[in-house]
Amino acid sequence: MEPVYPEFVPDPSRSREEMEALQNDIAEAAVFADDLDFDPSAVRIDRDTGQQTLTSRESPVVVGVDQAFLDDDRAVSAIVALQDGEVIEEVTAVAETEIPYIPGLLSFREGNAILAAFEKLSVTPDLAVVDGSGRIHFRQAGLATHIGVTLDLPAVGVAKNLLCGAPRDPIPDRMAEGDRIAIEADSDVTAPDGTVIGYAFQSRQYESGSTSINPLYVSPGHRINAETTVDIVANCCGGYKLPEPTRLADRLADEAKSEHR
Repeated sequence: MEPVYPEFVPDPSRSREEMEALQNDIAEAAVFADDLDFDPSAVRIDRDTGQQTLTSRESPVVVGVDQAFLDDDRAVSAIVALQDGEVIEEVTAVAETEIPYIPGLLSFREGNAILAAFEKLSVTPDLAVVDGSGRIHFRQAGLATHIGVTLDLPAVGVAKNLLCGAPRDPIPDRMAEGDRIAIEADSDVTAPDGTVIGYAFQSRQYESGSTSINPLYVSPGHRINAETTVDIVANCCGGYKLPEPTRLADRLADEAKSEHR
């Protein structure tokens, strides 16, 4: 799979100001509304078997995308494609990281490894679930948005920490499993104040109150809205904290990291 919009391919030789300006262009090109070629309710991960259950005759191909760093100069990206509850393809790719970590510019550090992995993919995905933010981003162009727009692929961002924005309601120390709290744009985000840019979502929680699992921060990347994004993630967790596509991609990235060292 190759970029549909090569002008958005991450170029680490740009200045910080140029990268931020490009992110504004990407956000303008992004579609934060449902534009899907499949029924988003068609895929569910069964909590008991871990298998995908189809509720329609169409079987979307969902890919999980995750990254790991081999050292300060190289990143490895892993993609796992699932269809009908089966892993149908796994690919990895290594690329140089030419800029240091800068909050808000992660896609310029990791994006080329991800795009290199997509180039190796032989199946055509219907949806990407990316380990990273989508619209929950200062300029509404996190990693999932950058990759989704560049490939013109519906994409979802799943992050473990809140980068920016403000919860509509205070996030308690312990959210109940299945709870969701809207994350709204504030003065740190280029969207109008109050725009729902994603959700804090409690995908799993311990039964005992002595310990707690932190929520995920889920946001639309491209061609999907915030509500559908969290619905899909909720349907794909299969009893784990992480959605199954990115959980498997995380494992593959760790395996690739060991192989390339």
